[in-house]
Amino acid sequence: MNQVVIVLIVYTLGMLAIGSYFYKRNESLGDYFLGDRSLNPYVTALSAQASDMSGWLLLGFPGAVYASGFNAMWIGIGLAIGTYLNWQFTAKRLRRYTEVVDAITISDYLEKRFHDESHALRIISALAIVIFFTIYVSSGLVAGGILFESILGLDYKLAVLLSVIIVGIYTFLGGYKAVCWTDFVQGSLMFLALIITPLVVVGVFNGFGGTIATVGSINPDLLDAGKLVNYNFAEKIMWTSGPQPGDGLTFIGLISLLAWGLGYFGMPHILVRFMGIKSARDIPVAQFIGVSWVAISLIGAVLVGIIGIAALDPLGNSEIVFLELVKQYLNPWVGGVFLAAVLAAIMSTIDSQLLVSSSALAQDFYKSLIRPEAAESELLWVSRLTVVIITFVGFIFALYGGSVMDIVSYAWAGLGASFGPAILFSLFWQKTSRNGVMAGIITGGVVVVLWKNYLAFTGLYEIIPAFILSALVIYLVSSLGEKPSAQVQAEFATAMRPLVNE
Repeated sequence: MNQVVIVLIVYTLGMLAIGSYFYKRNESLGDYFLGDRSLNPYVTALSAQASDMSGWLLLGFPGAVYASGFNAMWIGIGLAIGTYLNWQFTAKRLRRYTEVVDAITISDYLEKRFHDESHALRIISALAIVIFFTIYVSSGLVAGGILFESILGLDYKLAVLLSVIIVGIYTFLGGYKAVCWTDFVQGSLMFLALIITPLVVVGVFNGFGGTIATVGSINPDLLDAGKLVNYNFAEKIMWTSGPQPGDGLTFIGLISLLAWGLGYFGMPHILVRFMGIKSARDIPVAQFIGVSWVAISLIGAVLVGIIGIAALDPLGNSEIVFLELVKQYLNPWVGGVFLAAVLAAIMSTIDSQLLVSSSALAQDFYKSLIRPEAAESELLWVSRLTVVIITFVGFIFALYGGSVMDIVSYAWAGLGASFGPAILFSLFWQKTSRNGVMAGIITGGVVVVLWKNYLAFTGLYEIIPAFILSALVIYLVSSLGEKPSAQVQAEFATAMRPLVNE
């Protein structure tokens, strides 16, 4: 048994121990889904961002940079801006409002925000969460399969199964607090891996100047964020400018890359972190930590991709660039720790997605439609069972493989366009109506699916038309339809008033 395997086993057992510790401390749905709103700003910040970035940060994004050079960094810029705006404008308002209406899930919040006694808004929002999160979970399991296939030499399907077992068990056991505390550990590990790995490799390889010179000698367009570079190992197309030499990034291409930042406003697994922080007054500290973590980590991921071009032979799968740098240039014990960071990135997102999805099924379907009288202990077990079911469905999808980047892109657009406009309107416009939000959620999700499948040839990232149309529908339906009741508008004023002094 080599050093890497030993480190991975120790790390996994540590995460399972955290899940087991919190298993006996989950006595209610509030504990399991929201940690009883008791987390400090440090855990909240790292948990929010670690659950956000997933294996995409260590596999998908560096792989995109490796394949196309600095052009891909526009995605990181969009994400950094989106992270800042989400903390700045959404976090405090959502934390306050969900406390005022006593909501523990996003669907719960939307129903109570608009006093929807029909439960239609809860059901539609929960359905959107389950559909797009199941796709998102599969991306994490694909990343886990890539990790264990590369490191342990396992067959891909067996490697995916191993990921399912590890993540499923500790999410099943621990709930929100286990997820957040493990995310805190995992976020710290991911941060260190993305700082230290490029520094070590540059030092061993040829210095930063030499590295950049080597990349430039391969293709100078790799160092130009405004140029397009293609990479397809299977067809022997490696770092080729195109479609014509010197072709630049188009306006549609640029806004499509930057538009990744729009997704933040509609990510339930991030929004729920804002809801679970101990106090709205803690949010500025959490914001500083979270935004700093994202900015530095994204820079590290870009450097990993760029350095990989110079330091490695052409890779059949560009998304293993971080794995190969660690394996070839770092001490096995240190490398084992940093490879555990990949597992950390995968686990930190899948566990959050499973938790939000299980809350949607247990709280928003089972309790609302099937057994309104269900006791909290029964709902806890229903939630844990749904973790198993969703993990299994994600496992089936993951067996087909695919690009981590592509799968995340689809799920990110679906969630961002479905919930982003709905959340923003609900927090900032007093006259937003239930019917408007419901129509907006449906519009956002449907447009993403249709655009992805029938209009992808335009080159425009599907989140852009879907987000815009969703927002437009919310505004028009709310303006032209029945106005919110006086009670709903008064509640809005109450929820917003404390923000003046915070």
